[in-house]
Amino acid sequence: MQSCSLSPRSTMERGVILAVCLLCWSCSVCVVTAIKRADMFPYGTLSGDLILAEGDDETSRVLSLPKPLYFYGSLFSQLYVATNGIISGQDLPMEKQYVDDGFPTDFPVVAPFLADIDTSRGRGQIYYRVTETPSVLNRVAQEVHRGFPDAKFTPTHVVVATWENVAAYEEQTRTAGPSNKVNTFQAVIGYDETDSYVLFLYPEDGLNYFGTRPKESYNVEIELPARVGFSRGEITYLIFSRTEGPHYSVTSDEQSVKNLYQVGNTGIPGVWLFHTGNRYSFDNIVPASIGGLLDTPPTGGHGLSLESTTPEYGDFEEYPDNTFDSDNQEEEDDYPHTGGDPEFQPAPAGGNPSESLQPASPDAPSSPSEDSGHQLSYGREDVPLTSEPRYNSEPAERQYGPPNPPERVSEGDAQRTPKQQPQVPLEVVDGYPSHRNEPPLSPGGHVVRVEEEDVDFDTGVIQYTTENKETCARFQQQCSQNAFCSDYATGFCCHCRPGFYGNGRYCLPEGAPQRVSGKVSGTVTVGSTPVELNNIDLHAYIVVGDGRAYTAISQVPEPVGWALMPLAPIGELFGWLFALELPNSQAGFKITGAEFTRHAEVIFYPGNQRLSIIQTGRGLDDHNHLTVDTVVRGNVPFLPPGAEVTMDPFKETYQYYPSVATSSSVREFSVVSAERGSESFSFQLKQNITYRDCRHDNRAAVLETLQITMERVFVMYVKEERILRYAITNKISPVGVDSTGQELVNPCYAGNHDCDTTAQCIPLEGQAFQCQCATGYRGDGRNCYDIDECDEGLSSCGAHSHCVNLPGSHRCQCQSGYEFGFDGRTCVDIDECSSTPCHISARCINGLGSFLCQCQPGFYGDGFYCSQTEGQTVRPRSQCAQHRDSLQSGMEQGGPQSPGAFIPQCDSDGWYQPLQCHGSTGHCWCVDIRGQERTGTRTPPGTAPKDCDRPDEPVRPKTHCEHHRDSVQTTSPEGYPIVGAYVPQCDANGQYTSLQCHGSTGYCWCVDGYGQERDGTRTPPGTTPTDCGKPDEPERPKTHCEHHRDRVQTTSPDGYPVVGAYVPQCDANGQYRSLQCHGSTGRCWCVDGRGQERAGTRTPPGTPSVDCDRPVELERPKTHCEHHRDGVQTTSPEGYPIVGAYVPQCDANGQYTPLQCHGSTGHCWCVDSRGQERAGTRTPPGTQHKDCDRPDEPERPKTHCEHHRDKVQTTSPEGHPIVGAYVPQCDAEGQYLPQQCHGSTGHCWCVDGRGQERAGTRAPPGTPSVDCDRPVPVAPIQRPESVCERWRTSLIEHYGGKPDAQQYVPQCEPDGQFSPVQCYGGTTYCWCVDQDGREVPGTRSHDVVKPACLPSVAPPTVRPLPRPDVTPPTNTDVTLLYAQGQKIGALPLNGTRLDATRSKTLLTLHGSIVVGIAYDCKENHVYWTDLSARTINRASMATGAEPEILINTNLVSPEGLAVDVKRRLMFWVDSNPDVIESANLDGSGRRTLFDTDLVNPRAIIVVSSTGTLYWTDWNREAPKIESSSVDGQNRMVVVSDGIGLPNALTFDSSSGQVCWADAGTKRLECVSPDGSGRRVVHPSLNYPFSMVYYRNHFYYSDWRRDGVIAVSKDSSQITDEYLPDQRSHLYGIAIATTHCLSGSH
Repeated sequence: MQSCSLSPRSTMERGVILAVCLLCWSCSVCVVTAIKRADMFPYGTLSGDLILAEGDDETSRVLSLPKPLYFYGSLFSQLYVATNGIISGQDLPMEKQYVDDGFPTDFPVVAPFLADIDTSRGRGQIYYRVTETPSVLNRVAQEVHRGFPDAKFTPTHVVVATWENVAAYEEQTRTAGPSNKVNTFQAVIGYDETDSYVLFLYPEDGLNYFGTRPKESYNVEIELPARVGFSRGEITYLIFSRTEGPHYSVTSDEQSVKNLYQVGNTGIPGVWLFHTGNRYSFDNIVPASIGGLLDTPPTGGHGLSLESTTPEYGDFEEYPDNTFDSDNQEEEDDYPHTGGDPEFQPAPAGGNPSESLQPASPDAPSSPSEDSGHQLSYGREDVPLTSEPRYNSEPAERQYGPPNPPERVSEGDAQRTPKQQPQVPLEVVDGYPSHRNEPPLSPGGHVVRVEEEDVDFDTGVIQYTTENKETCARFQQQCSQNAFCSDYATGFCCHCRPGFYGNGRYCLPEGAPQRVSGKVSGTVTVGSTPVELNNIDLHAYIVVGDGRAYTAISQVPEPVGWALMPLAPIGELFGWLFALELPNSQAGFKITGAEFTRHAEVIFYPGNQRLSIIQTGRGLDDHNHLTVDTVVRGNVPFLPPGAEVTMDPFKETYQYYPSVATSSSVREFSVVSAERGSESFSFQLKQNITYRDCRHDNRAAVLETLQITMERVFVMYVKEERILRYAITNKISPVGVDSTGQELVNPCYAGNHDCDTTAQCIPLEGQAFQCQCATGYRGDGRNCYDIDECDEGLSSCGAHSHCVNLPGSHRCQCQSGYEFGFDGRTCVDIDECSSTPCHISARCINGLGSFLCQCQPGFYGDGFYCSQTEGQTVRPRSQCAQHRDSLQSGMEQGGPQSPGAFIPQCDSDGWYQPLQCHGSTGHCWCVDIRGQERTGTRTPPGTAPKDCDRPDEPVRPKTHCEHHRDSVQTTSPEGYPIVGAYVPQCDANGQYTSLQCHGSTGYCWCVDGYGQERDGTRTPPGTTPTDCGKPDEPERPKTHCEHHRDRVQTTSPDGYPVVGAYVPQCDANGQYRSLQCHGSTGRCWCVDGRGQERAGTRTPPGTPSVDCDRPVELERPKTHCEHHRDGVQTTSPEGYPIVGAYVPQCDANGQYTPLQCHGSTGHCWCVDSRGQERAGTRTPPGTQHKDCDRPDEPERPKTHCEHHRDKVQTTSPEGHPIVGAYVPQCDAEGQYLPQQCHGSTGHCWCVDGRGQERAGTRAPPGTPSVDCDRPVPVAPIQRPESVCERWRTSLIEHYGGKPDAQQYVPQCEPDGQFSPVQCYGGTTYCWCVDQDGREVPGTRSHDVVKPACLPSVAPPTVRPLPRPDVTPPTNTDVTLLYAQGQKIGALPLNGTRLDATRSKTLLTLHGSIVVGIAYDCKENHVYWTDLSARTINRASMATGAEPEILINTNLVSPEGLAVDVKRRLMFWVDSNPDVIESANLDGSGRRTLFDTDLVNPRAIIVVSSTGTLYWTDWNREAPKIESSSVDGQNRMVVVSDGIGLPNALTFDSSSGQVCWADAGTKRLECVSPDGSGRRVVHPSLNYPFSMVYYRNHFYYSDWRRDGVIAVSKDSSQITDEYLPDQRSHLYGIAIATTHCLSGSH
């Protein structure tokens, strides 16, 4: 008998008990509870994960699978991960189309938690990857083997998706603040060539909300439970028809969602396993079933015994500090650490470390690495997957027994440990200063003065000899991986390599921007009110190239937020560390590196309030970002709410000594408030910054004094967001140097250069300079891109390590069981035995990446605890006793007593009694000495138990039938029967009995030897079963009718009938019966031999059926009206009517009846012979219809007011009014009425003849309106509309008057200028702009730090506004041009692949909305339509070329544009007056081609080779694609059936077909010009806008993805995508080539 005793010791208080318990895997018994976060599959950036963009409805880039997987019976080669808790095999629609609907979805879905999730504002991270790591493959294989013992499954790839601390979407308008509830869960898809399996993991405390409110709940407090399960999505049949595919739900209500982490189907609470696909035959999802609900109630810990009575996780790599404390979890984090990885915080001195633990980071040492050889063992099973050795991982500090705090080796110190401890990440450094021994503040919070007794300026305490001198050979690992080590007479020093800067221990790439994250805590007394700051977030972003430092502190309570505005010194630290260096100076980080402590004291005058600031640099995180924690304590003066604080630029002198820098200064600041007006205050700042330096090299010391110049200081507190912001521009120089002097006008020193934020500015002669990409980046200096050293094979990582790419650098990380050698890069085996981890009576055996403890002869145990068999006074509690007592003590202590819990029975010696019985259910079984049930010994209640003393007879292996039977869960854990489950019946030899019957439904059927049902043998209940002994007669192959019939699912998996399905009726020979009837709806119709309905034969229920045997009269071909009528879907697939659809009315000859009426809305109108509505004939319901036989009177053309009025969409397609739309009012002559009123808001105003509002005339509802007939006095000075206002108005009009929260609308100041902070819709995705609206590089917040932007902190704008000139791509033969709002982008093609690395902006057009775009290959010109300026323009694609306006009159909404290269003409559509026009390429010769029968023309193309125009009409009631000759002749409809919103149009020159992408049907289709040969290229696009064709590929702009998507015509698959860095809609797209292509259009 083996045992493990854990005696409490003081050093165990840091979580070591758990570590030792894990190592005692063969001795301990712990009770299984829900899995911990550390038990999830490894995730995070160090595991190779990608991170999904933050937001409410985000979808990942396409995740291309190395090999396709089978989901259900279909093959998928790519996946998408979405915010809302799902993984899909196709790009997702907008969330409103599925997130609030029930299951199933109409697209393929794996849904671990489908709900309306929102990760905006840092509320969680979503990680995903596809991996082939052996440890992950092994773990999946073992999970599947446990859940499906008969499965022959060896995974080749695994997809891991993790939702960590994600929040539910909440309306911002709700009165309550944001909820702190967040969820964490994981989905793992493992697959091989034939099968796929999915794991769902829900850790303990991982689910804190169980559903979300629908967005359109209309203030009704309802909540939709999350949906968990699988959906195949819609399945296409008969080319254009679709039907609902199979699906499987795990949850049905809120309680079942709560059960997700409390139970599981694998024997482990929170772990769920499903068989989800097979190559050959797969009907629906198959869940695993191993015990279901656990028999043991949860206690505090996770059982980790390898030989427990309940299957559980074993062999986990755990770390001593890996206990997850849910009480201290920050459930909502608006400003998480950069990269979304929260860290463990060190315990305060003398405190309880568990109190300071934060949620475990996926990349922190607590999360097992993928390459750690992670292996799970259950029972006695061990399923190796690969032949490579697998070793257990070790704790981060290798604490195998009672640990001691690790001693530290400091650079230049003589103290050292016998063996360097391994650390993650790569740089193994000392924790300087010791966080446990920080000096306390002196009384009153004063800063300790810098005097000789405080700072050892000589540091000559250690006498160096050749015996104790530290060398690089022994301590090189203390240097950064981007540094080299040098030996000197007295010791060694680390120096950063060229291209990097720092103190050698920490090195960063030169020129790259830097991020800082950390926590702020302490107590600040405002006036007399103390305010606690409890670990709130601090983030900073520093543009090193020009010295700008932005700092933001979030969740600052309002009283202290205003009062801390003068405390710019908090952010000044980062300005000093990364200041712009003038000659003969260096910024602070080159001296301190990433570990330092800053003590500052601030004394305010005149009130003498004192505040201390302690800021501690704790190193670089996994992303090379600096981590700094801040503690503030003391008093600050009260500032009125809404006050503004201004601080003038100033200079400060820093004194440098060995290991410390000091400064002292007095600052003045002004406070302006409504209550007090303008007031002046000041404060004195004294500070010390202590750090560790290295003076062994005797290099020239840093200048004794340096001067920091803070040219611009901006402070702000945002009440609504509770964010405190500081923005400071910093330059460092020798004392006395004037940073604005004439000798420093070079842009590199002025900070007004145009180098990329990831580039260095190198000054040359005079004002010349050169931009050079930072180390680790590539580009021309003005546009730089990160180099992936790992992908390009440039890393220095050796064996037993893997490479992790970082911005500008990379990191090497050792696999588990290895640590870095002396060079800091080579991974060597850890000799665990050197730390004496085993019992004193055991010996330690070291192995590669592992070790083994064995008791010495005469002792027994697991090696960590050994005892003699005789003379033992106190026997440790046995495994059985621990198992039994843990259950009983839980009940005695008030824990929940689970009814029917199984309590093991132990004998007097503590052993498991051979016969165990369940007190509640009456089942009995035999167990071995470890308490494991012996196979075949379980007996039901009321039967004689087995004789457990008899040895086990050799047991034959289970047959397929027995495995099938035993896998069905027929009883609950308490022994109650589960009704409705089908249990296979096996004979004495374990084979399937030939007749199988369902015990609940009464159906019976015959099966073959594999248990497969034999066709035609199923009989309903109450009938005689089929004689299964008769051999099957030779079967003829199934007919088309029989295949059709048998494919219809008429019963559920449990045998209950599915109502509403149409089942074809076949005769005895398998042919379609000529008369078919729908069993549910009662409709009948005749069909031909292929089962196709014969036109005109359908009869409703209750009417006589047509005689289908009468010969079919020769039918005339269908007319256009009949095609139109029959193409409208009026009934659902089940035969129920669809309300609201307009169905054209045709006469007996198939022609349109002159009067058409909408059956649902009651509107009527006259049509011509083509079914086109005759203008002016529409009448509303209840009014007299027009006389459609009277000829049309000559109509005057529509006026501007009428065009404006008719363009507004006031009713939905079903005829219901749309509330909130402003509709202009026109008089009888079509002119604007002088007074206009908004029907919804009640506002009224006066307009001029053009409908423009007259300033000063707007009156709110309920007030007297202005007399619009009186002349308006003109103000002496009336400024014209600014660029910002004009752009804003145009965009709002383009968005239909009501922009979505995600759409960008320029923010303007009252004087019409651009607001310094611009944000993307209602989000915090913001950036700074200068006075001309140009984005300030490097200021985008990415939802983490909203930049502090005011004109006082924006970069100097002394440069003239750049003219909008062309910057074409270089060395490209083929380029895609795309329109994106204010710019035209250029995306080169490499073959047919999108070359994102060479993409660039071709032309920037401030204030424009570029929509249509075309290219003239003969003269190398690009043409475009501008929706904002209402112009058509062109520019040569030559460097420096300027735009030229071609047409700027009589354009309202110019959209699609096409160029006829051969005839030198251009064509465009105007969707407001609904016209198509043409002109010469210079704008002359303008003429209208069509101005009738158009409702909303969108796209237009011209085929030069044939002289043919094609265009789309986005008419919701009757969309169509038309064509004509280029001179406007031969107009005809090409397609009008089966289309919805045809946005994009192009011409396939290789096949001669017209192709379109439809935002309504989501299809990409092609058709010949005569309407024949129609085919679907891709069935499920998102929201296409514009499209071109090139070399068997379609390239289209997508409004859902905000990018360019490539689709192969041959494979019908999406092959590539490009998502610009700036997220906004892409409009037109064109292809530019160095020579004209054949068939250019």
